[in-house]
Amino acid sequence: MSNPINQTSDLKNRILFTIFILSIYRLGTFIPLAGIDPESLQNLMSSNQKGLLGMFNVFSGGAISRMAIFALGIMPYISSSIIVQLLTGVSDYFKNLKSQGETGRKKITQITRYGTVFLATIQGYGLAVGLESSPNLIINPGTIFKLTTVISIVAGTVFLMWLGEQITQKGIGNGISLIIFSGIVAEIPRALATTFELGRTGAISAIMIVLIFIILIVTILFIVFMERAIRKILINYPKRQMGNKMYGGESSHLPLKINSAGVIPAIFASALLLLPVTFSNFNFSNNETFLNISSYFSQGQPLYMLLYASGIMFFTFFYTSIVFNPVETADNLRKYGGFIPGIRPGESTALYIDKILTRLTTIGSLYLVLVCLMPEFLIANYPIPFYLGGTSILIVVVVAIDTVTQVQTRLMSSQYQSLLKKSKFTR
Repeated sequence: MSNPINQTSDLKNRILFTIFILSIYRLGTFIPLAGIDPESLQNLMSSNQKGLLGMFNVFSGGAISRMAIFALGIMPYISSSIIVQLLTGVSDYFKNLKSQGETGRKKITQITRYGTVFLATIQGYGLAVGLESSPNLIINPGTIFKLTTVISIVAGTVFLMWLGEQITQKGIGNGISLIIFSGIVAEIPRALATTFELGRTGAISAIMIVLIFIILIVTILFIVFMERAIRKILINYPKRQMGNKMYGGESSHLPLKINSAGVIPAIFASALLLLPVTFSNFNFSNNETFLNISSYFSQGQPLYMLLYASGIMFFTFFYTSIVFNPVETADNLRKYGGFIPGIRPGESTALYIDKILTRLTTIGSLYLVLVCLMPEFLIANYPIPFYLGGTSILIVVVVAIDTVTQVQTRLMSSQYQSLLKKSKFTR
């Protein structure tokens, strides 16, 4: 009989490996780019923590405020993934790759990596130009600074992409999501300290601080409730006679989550909104017209809210269509003899499932919009750190739920294997 400790050793190794990789990531967020004056950088970032730059800083785990080698974080990879997934839905070439199974998946992953390098190069150059446009920030501006900055930024992004893949393969949870998760969680204590300091100095009243924390707790509870909520569709299986015995006649349920897309829509929508930050650095930063346009992308502005909400709703429906196919589900049910009471197998079943899924996805998209935008009004009107925003809390809670679920699944699997070995031993 095997030792239960040996059954969970693989899980322990995965957890320790994940913690080790995330520690490397956090270390990289404190390694600054070469040629930047620290005092000038601190003065610049202290007055530019709102709007898209603040959101960029959230997803980079504070690396953008320190202008570290991981300043772009994992966002170029996410942007490349968005482009590739959109092409998968409209391009015949990518559709054929997707239908080729494991071989096609590897090809799509390779294309996504190339896209990551391309986007990181463009964003790295834009970042270098933007840094040089700030007075007294760069010690020795010029071609050498631009070149070293681009190389450092691209190398940091590619290394982060590799770290995320290692977590997914050898650790616990989704590596990309955990990297963003760890960056936010690591900065939350500082955000809380900043909030309390604002209350001590009188910038925010004590009542407002209490109200903020009440809203945070209610938001967390609401997210947990919505992420756990499912719609069960009754599935019946007919009885079958094999020899003198009857088999089947059982019932089960097809569970459909209200939010099948998870935290992906919020991340994807944020990634698209971050693209203007890149282009704002290409010698447009001193243009008055461009500055007026950029002001509409700050927090609390109608255009910012509209684009963010539209992006979340679009990616909720888009990603749900990728992870769940009603036609394929209906075909599998018919193949194994399952049917929904009162619904004909085949096309009618697919339409019925699609109808329910569309309603659930609509509710899920509205829930994501509410969670992501409601706290942003507080941040726009009060000097609250961005890490206490709705998007940050959503990512932290959802990734934590998914990771804990994976841990529980592996524990149950190891316990099941242990029971099987025990039953064989007793026989």
